[in-house]
Amino acid sequence: MRTTVEARTLEGGLIEPHHEIEVVCSACGYDLDEAELQADVCSDCNAPLNLRQHISIHATSVPAAGGEVF
Repeated sequence: MRTTVEARTLEGGLIEPHHEIEVVCSACGYDLDEAELQADVCSDCNAPLNLRQHISIHATSVPAAGGEVF
């Protein structure tokens, strides 16, 4: 199951970056959906359900660089 969260600005000016969370079976890597997460057994390999998450965070902005040359 892949969940995508779009970037947004939070209170106080903090930025929550765009990120994706993927939940798979740790035994076989099968991409699980919401209904399969409720089960205790992987529907692909029939192993007891043990989850693994992959998280991807995308940079949404680059802070302004400052400095001087002496």
